Amino acid sequence: MSRIGKSPVNLPQGVTVTVSPDNVVAVKGPQGELKQAVDKDITVAIEGNVLTVTRPTDQPRHRSMHGLYRSLINNMVVGVSEGYTIQQELVGVGFKVEVKGQLLEFNLGYSHEIHVMLPKEVKAEAPPVKKGEAPLLVLKSADKQLVGQVAAKIRSLRKPEPYKGKGIKFVGEQIRRKAGKSASSK
Repeated sequence: MSRIGKSPVNLPQGVTVTVSPDNVVAVKGPQGELKQAVDKDITVAIEGNVLTVTRPTDQPRHRSMHGLYRSLINNMVVGVSEGYTIQQELVGVGFKVEVKGQLLEFNLGYSHEIHVMLPKEVKAEAPPVKKGEAPLLVLKSADKQLVGQVAAKIRSLRKPEPYKGKGIKFVGEQIRRKAGKSASSK
């Protein structure tokens, strides 16, 4: 059996899960509400504060979906109870970000500003910049998949380059650096 699929999902206090007859799992908690359609062959059962996901056979198709749906449901439970946070830093002289509601305004060394509209489920904040530190952008959401996709889109605006490391990177991300030109020896 799938090691991930057979482990149960514990439901924290304040989180309710409902499974509709057409196998749509709805998870509601303090951070919001999320829904996920589950394949009709996979069974989702709730007993008290424990949710289990089971599969009917050992076919490769069922085995592959077993762990997938358990992980998706677990991510929804964690999202509506705690939420997900992604931090990105803008490395470069003059790089900055301004948050105006759901609109982000970036100065990334281009001749123009870049505007990004966030989905309503994602909240952003830019803490004040301390002297000597790179500006930070903090993205928060209950939906792990959506906040990751938005962060990847923002990173693609100016990927970190390998020589000086300038660009938008995740906090804690290691950038592989290259050596620049070396002086010729004659």
